[in-house]
Amino acid sequence: MNSEWSLDILYKGYDTPEFQNDMKEVGNIVDRFNEAAANLDPAKPKEMLLKVIGMMEETSSLFGRLYQFCGLSQAVNTSDEKAAAYMGQLQARSSAMTKARTAFEKYVAAIDDLDAVIASDEKLADYGYMLRNIKEDSKHLLSEEVEEVMALYDISGGGAWSDLQSMLTSSVTADYRGEKVNLSAIRNKAYDPDPAVRKEAYEAELACYDKIKMPVAFALNNIKLQVLNECRLRGFESPLAQVLYYSRMKPETLDALFTAMKEYMPMFREYLRAKGEALGHKNGCPWYDMFAPMGANDKTYTTEDAKAYLLNIFSGFDKDLHDMVERAFDESWIDFYPREGKVGGAFCSGLKEFRQSRVLTNFDGSFSDIVTLAHELGHAFHNLNIEDHRPLNDDYSMPVAETASTFNEHVVMDAAIAAAADPREKLALIESQLMDTTQIILDIYSRFLIEKGVFEHREEEFMFPDALCEMMLNAQKEAYGDGLDPETLHPYMWVCKSHYYSSGLSYYNWPYAFGGLFARGLYAKYIAEGPSFVKKYRELLHATPVKSVEDTALIAGIDITDPDFWRMSLASYREKVDEFKRLCKELY
Repeated sequence: MNSEWSLDILYKGYDTPEFQNDMKEVGNIVDRFNEAAANLDPAKPKEMLLKVIGMMEETSSLFGRLYQFCGLSQAVNTSDEKAAAYMGQLQARSSAMTKARTAFEKYVAAIDDLDAVIASDEKLADYGYMLRNIKEDSKHLLSEEVEEVMALYDISGGGAWSDLQSMLTSSVTADYRGEKVNLSAIRNKAYDPDPAVRKEAYEAELACYDKIKMPVAFALNNIKLQVLNECRLRGFESPLAQVLYYSRMKPETLDALFTAMKEYMPMFREYLRAKGEALGHKNGCPWYDMFAPMGANDKTYTTEDAKAYLLNIFSGFDKDLHDMVERAFDESWIDFYPREGKVGGAFCSGLKEFRQSRVLTNFDGSFSDIVTLAHELGHAFHNLNIEDHRPLNDDYSMPVAETASTFNEHVVMDAAIAAAADPREKLALIESQLMDTTQIILDIYSRFLIEKGVFEHREEEFMFPDALCEMMLNAQKEAYGDGLDPETLHPYMWVCKSHYYSSGLSYYNWPYAFGGLFARGLYAKYIAEGPSFVKKYRELLHATPVKSVEDTALIAGIDITDPDFWRMSLASYREKVDEFKRLCKELY
């Protein structure tokens, strides 16, 4: 088993004839696409659609290979200057097609009998969902010229402000015990077993934001104003309405999700109070102890152990998932270990053209690393289940993006909890699951509240750091309630969370709650229905690129506009909270 992934299936290097020829071909295909979009004949809709879609497939394949090779190469070597340079070239050439893409979308929108044209050809029928969405989306399109200008200006507008936030938060240092420590490292100390370390790191973290809060506030204010202005130009009532529209999800679904979440927030606050009491606090859990480790799970695992563990778990669920996981380990799909220049965290990137995926982790041998592998390989399983779609039907909306990954987590975590004989190990595992779930319920809701507040205030006023901190604290008090000590919250969460700093993707918060609870609900149905549910589950994953969120859920017999589904999902944690409280009393 190799410890690093192989990208040879894409290219064997930047200087190879294959890579260089494809980079040259990018310019040619952009020119051909632009020319085709400029000569669309209204009298020949079927012919024109087939021609342009064929070119879009070719363009998607070519750009996809190049982007993925450069992006994945840079992920394991952030100082890869060639990757950065080629990525810049690809972004510029992609922007050069904005006007042509807009022209094609307007052409599709102008076809009166679009349904009949779609029905006239098998390939067009397969792209029916995409084409109908293009027609519907056209009401929010601007002129070709304006779309092109906005795409170009975003590079030096919202995109530049986002880069500023990223640069500032990645370069700022905290003064901790006589040393300069970067923000990522100081935040990671929240998981340290030493309570003194956790508290001092929290205080050092809050102090370091004072160095960057003003420029980051400018970034946030200007990104959100750009989004508001664009929403107005495109005819959306609000940024949230725009996000829901392009997520292919009804507002009623978000309302149902939030209704259930608010009803069950006291249960997660109860967990936090119990954790705080176990750690010696009487007024709720302090922020700096929210991620304190509980119990003990000191086992360490090799990557071979991780492979055996996951194969054993998934063999009882689905053979294709088991076989795909085995391939991932054996065929160099995974880049396991941290090293200098490699990005932190974990992700999965699908190589649809090759029916493979690539997974990045920073494996250090803990059980949580096995869970991370399960999560990312869940994304790979999602990719597996959409492989037979047409090339352009390879994207699914933000709310369902975490379905398979979080489902995998539930399979692994519940099996581990059930198998744990040592009370300390069981407590550690339950605590890990409840900690993660509390984040997607309480913390995510606080993030939603502040982003909503910023949008509501931004047109009338510029929000300086003090106002943003006050808004952040109010959001945390509303979400966490008496679960946290109100004297030790985190007023600067608006600074460090990159999710707020995108001009193209607002409200990247509630989808985490949706994904986590949707997967939990699916898992509950799997437990109730047994192996017969797996077929419906796979059909659901397969449908995600070509159906709305609500229609996708109906495949599994779920009405996600009904709060009762979300209540059922949340209620499944009641037993875990009670067991956590019992074990805390026994062990602390």
